[in-house]
Amino acid sequence: MSKRLRSSEVCADCSGPDPSWASVNRGTFICDECCSVHRSLGRHISQVRHLKHTPWPPTLLQMVETLYNNGANSIWEHSLLDPASIMSGRRKANPQDKVHPNKAEFIRAKYQMLAFVHRLPCRDDDSVTAKDLSKQLHSSVRTGNLETCLRLLSLGAQANFFHPEKGNTPLHVASKAGQILQAELLAVYGADPGTQDSSGKTPVDYARQGGHHELAERLVEIQYELTDRLAFYLCGRRPDHKNGQHFIIPQMADSSLDLSELAKAAKKKLQSLSNHLFEELAMDVYDEVDRRETDAVWLATQNHSTLVTETTVVPFLPVNPEYSSTRNQGRQKLARFNAHEFATLVIDILSDAKRRQQGSPLSGSKDNVELILKTISNQHSVESQDNDQPDYDSVASDEDTDLEATASKANRQKSLDSDLSDGPVTVQEFMEVKNALVASEAKIQQLMKVNNNLSDELRIMQKKLLGKDAN
Repeated sequence: MSKRLRSSEVCADCSGPDPSWASVNRGTFICDECCSVHRSLGRHISQVRHLKHTPWPPTLLQMVETLYNNGANSIWEHSLLDPASIMSGRRKANPQDKVHPNKAEFIRAKYQMLAFVHRLPCRDDDSVTAKDLSKQLHSSVRTGNLETCLRLLSLGAQANFFHPEKGNTPLHVASKAGQILQAELLAVYGADPGTQDSSGKTPVDYARQGGHHELAERLVEIQYELTDRLAFYLCGRRPDHKNGQHFIIPQMADSSLDLSELAKAAKKKLQSLSNHLFEELAMDVYDEVDRRETDAVWLATQNHSTLVTETTVVPFLPVNPEYSSTRNQGRQKLARFNAHEFATLVIDILSDAKRRQQGSPLSGSKDNVELILKTISNQHSVESQDNDQPDYDSVASDEDTDLEATASKANRQKSLDSDLSDGPVTVQEFMEVKNALVASEAKIQQLMKVNNNLSDELRIMQKKLLGKDAN
């Protein structure tokens, strides 16, 4: 869905005119330059979408517009609105500031450090504060006041909080009240439409009971957002949820029915993951899809001026401090997968997601890793002339008690992979290293030949010396 911006709209971060991007979870519109910084923060900080060149669910766009028009940006710049902040020299960025370091430092302070958000008085028990905020959120979502709910979420309220007395979540309450924009906001912050209340009913059930059909349909879409996004990335189509089609499993054009033993083993390892660990892997791949798609929109909408520089490129998924270092490394290495390898991984995830959702049994598999954190890690090389399938394996993490599940990529240079940085590998870089390896191997063969010649000469000299001694 496209949108025509009004001339009165300005970038939330630098007040520049005609912002063309939105930060969905922050409820703000931002310009190209500020968006380049947002993208480097990661989706856990800012989820960006282009206002015109990215498909929008209508109610999601309406939610962001409502927050922006009702002053959501004041939540993130609360202390800057105090006249005392001007006296102290604290100010927001302006359009004339350089992206680096001026705008970048301000945006990181604003969204990553939450330096300007209004702080609650310190409490001895932060968990009590979060619980109180979540209960306030639980009550607030029955109204249309999105800004209040965003403020509570910014302070630590939990979107998926289960109210112990009421026996339901904020999304149940919003669905009963028909508050579709509140449902969009809660979903952006992690609310699960499939959560059951104490009566065994989901938010979708309450939306249908209340006659809120548009909300019910949207909640089903949100429930399948991850797999829908992966399918759309590969084939440009989404499932028809209204008619009971919840999955699309694309097929590779050059796929073979006779899978190699390696490919079969890879699929079996993927299928053996617990549901929790499989969801983590799927979420990481979802984030990589978002990065790749946003990259494509970014490059298509820029005029290739000074904006398109190394400082605006996001070559791999930014670090999420809530994840282990091993998982973050694995997430970054997803950028190394070429189009065919990444598509194969996505198809495997879609196929297994459908199997798990439908409750199909997996013969011979045992789930013995329920308490183990797993994710994609080191890529291992395999030789296969008929199939180019990613392999899945497990490696020890940097903590003695953790193991991390790995999705490995078919590549013949196993020793090469462990020596490369976490950034993406270009074809040129790969060929340079490959040529260097070939040259090194030739050099080794030459040295071995010289060594053999020297050995022969040494033996001849030894024989001559022994002959002289005998005389």
